[in-house]
Amino acid sequence: MKHGKRPTRAQKDIIKQNGLNPNNWLVSKNLQHEQRLIIVHRYTGTVRKCLA
Repeated sequence: MKHGKRPTRAQKDIIKQNGLNPNNWLVSKNLQHEQRLIIVHRYTGTVRKCLA
């Protein structure tokens, strides 16, 4: 799996809307056509999908 990257301001807002702390999550994929973010937890490696 790819290494995650730091989220942009808009991506941080999406992560917050999904009830997560954006400081703990990295963006692995930005699926614009599906309106979704694939994020990876910074410490545990847990993968989640966030709806935009």
